[in-house]
Amino acid sequence: MIKNKIKDGIQMVVVNVCRVFPIKQNKVFFESYYGSQYGCNPKYLSEWIVSHVPKQEFDLVWSLNKPINIPGVRVVRNRSLKYFYELATSKVIITNFRTRSDFKKRKNQFYIQTWHSSLRLKQIEKDVAESLPKQYLEMAKIDSSKVDLLLSGCQFSTNIFQRAFWYDGEIFETGSPRNDLFFRKNVALLENIKHNFRISPETKVVLYAPTFRKDHRLEYYQLNFDKLTSDLSQQFGGKWVCLVKLHPHLMNLSKQLTEQKNVLDVTRYPDIQELLYVSDVLISDYSSLMFDYALTKRPCFLYMPDYDEYTRNDRGLYFDVLSLPFISVYNQQELSQEISQFNQEVYEQEVIKFLNQVGSFEDGRCCERVVERIREVCYGGMAYEKI
Repeated sequence: MIKNKIKDGIQMVVVNVCRVFPIKQNKVFFESYYGSQYGCNPKYLSEWIVSHVPKQEFDLVWSLNKPINIPGVRVVRNRSLKYFYELATSKVIITNFRTRSDFKKRKNQFYIQTWHSSLRLKQIEKDVAESLPKQYLEMAKIDSSKVDLLLSGCQFSTNIFQRAFWYDGEIFETGSPRNDLFFRKNVALLENIKHNFRISPETKVVLYAPTFRKDHRLEYYQLNFDKLTSDLSQQFGGKWVCLVKLHPHLMNLSKQLTEQKNVLDVTRYPDIQELLYVSDVLISDYSSLMFDYALTKRPCFLYMPDYDEYTRNDRGLYFDVLSLPFISVYNQQELSQEISQFNQEVYEQEVIKFLNQVGSFEDGRCCERVVERIREVCYGGMAYEKI
């Protein structure tokens, strides 16, 4: 206890000292899930800048727990002295999760909150406040008071943010940076992902990505993947392989599910968007991944053997799962049947109808628009060469 207080005291001294240094007008600071990954919306924004903007225009800094080499970006170790300096002297801060209380936003800094889902099934923040820890609620409220720009993927999400995010600032209705990926054909990326997994280019991919259950029971994830790939081959043709992506909390248990034919354990793969991009079919359950994947119009099946138990005991949902355009099944026999009678035209019409109902803003140009806003913040709308 005493050691923690001393550590916190030293940390606050460091934070306050760093705040004395001037803010660098073109410095943009990125963090995803407290530095645990190079991914989600911050990754796609920084990569768009690196590939579309002259390198002198922005000074890009990433915070990671385990630093890696990222082309065009400077990387600092999360919570290091350099981390606090870079954070305190950045003009723009971009994250996808709540910031810690020791982030003392300075007067001339601009904080962009991208959040980590374009649309969600489970209720969040104030809508489910009674089930959230008091410490988190306080942190969330403080974080919302710092936000200057909150990104929204659809009108439905905007409504949630206005009601439940403790935030009354600007909501930028522009889509989600990570979903721009689904609006372009990137053959090199597809080939690279398959090459990394040692999958031949012509082999088709089904991704099984279920959400987390609180009791850690694996029985709900049990599938005969050999039967699954056989059913898919019979309906859609070609050779199939199954990628299994479990929640990080189940990382040490994933091998128990994947020791089957035509199955690869990709639980440790850092970028779920790339896995969605390479997949020809998605099988999930209560994960918000389904909403991102809907943008591809590719088949999505919801395998929910514990539907009654989950919807009764888990926190509230924004949608009745059975009303969504995705195909719901409760056992593998039903999954086989639905695959055998799948109709792409009917399914696609239902998905488009749903996207219209939630008022999707996704069009593949989110990164471009957000970067224009960053330019306005850093350069006041002037070309950077004139500053």
